[in-house]
Amino acid sequence: MSFFSNLFGSASKEEEKMTNPKVKIGIILGSTRQGRVSPQVGEWVKGIADKRQDADYEIVDIADFKLPFLGEGTGQEPGLQAWNEKLASLDGFVFIVQEYNHSITGALKNALDSAREAWNDKAAGIVSYGSTGGARAAEHLRGILGELKVADVRTHPTLSLFTDFENMSTFKPAELHLTNVNAMLDEVVAWSGALRTVR
Repeated sequence: MSFFSNLFGSASKEEEKMTNPKVKIGIILGSTRQGRVSPQVGEWVKGIADKRQDADYEIVDIADFKLPFLGEGTGQEPGLQAWNEKLASLDGFVFIVQEYNHSITGALKNALDSAREAWNDKAAGIVSYGSTGGARAAEHLRGILGELKVADVRTHPTLSLFTDFENMSTFKPAELHLTNVNAMLDEVVAWSGALRTVR
């Protein structure tokens, strides 16, 4: 690439940052099963995030895209294209992750595998829940994100099915989680802004 290409490329990146100073963060719901509680957790995170006014946050529900299982579709399904376009429009992510058999859901794994470049050079935070706070699922997710060139942040709010949910179905988070969610969002916003400069 020539000096002038580099110069003009840098200028347009700077121009984009001037016109769109806020990063866009997608809060991804990682379950599609009937009776799931991830929408409750996602809306709680978004409520905390929106009060900060430091980024544009939106809920991204993988169930809305009706993604085919990897390798079983034609690759031309409308939901698959819409999924990739949605991811491409975002600068970072917060994954709402539930633990199933010590790992993430099959639906989330399929959604992760259904895109490639749209994930690259972006940041992500994780909010997990389960009998052990979803910690094992989150650790599996970190390995997958590394392969997709997503930089996951350190702070990781963990929610217990026993203490943060009534009857394991109605979300009633303990107040102490608020500090961790805000700390995680601080990192996601900062890293998302920094990585935007390399895309």
